[in-house]
Amino acid sequence: MSYRSHVLIAAGGSAALLLGALAFQYLGGLAPCKLCYWQRYPHALAVAIGVLALWLGGRTLAWLGALAALATAGVGLYHTGVERGWWEGPTSCSGAGPGLGGLKGSDLLSTDGPVNVVMCDEVAWQMLGLSMASWNMVASLVLVGFWIAAARRG
Repeated sequence: MSYRSHVLIAAGGSAALLLGALAFQYLGGLAPCKLCYWQRYPHALAVAIGVLALWLGGRTLAWLGALAALATAGVGLYHTGVERGWWEGPTSCSGAGPGLGGLKGSDLLSTDGPVNVVMCDEVAWQMLGLSMASWNMVASLVLVGFWIAAARRG
């Protein structure tokens, strides 16, 4: 396969994963958590890099695409670890927060706090025992391979 084909598959794969995430969100009703959003940003960057790589060519852009795909795989691994309890997640969206002990009664009854917070340490959907974060990690690692193959041909 050519440089162009590898870039199309890699950037197209990131675009497909972004569209899939949006479909789960808007068609499936599964609101994303903070870490889910973090996984989307490198995919968007990889799509932009892919457009530039198709237009300008070159190994550097392909390596940057690989780095973007690797970044989203890394966040997917981190999110998977939070979901499985391997490590603590952000206190703003996981059960690792400071707890209720330091709060006053008025704090507990306040309506000024965040509403509808989606927890990062709860699995909203899974297939074959893997969560969406895990599947994102696996798919992103495959995309890293396509970016590297493009870089070698560029």
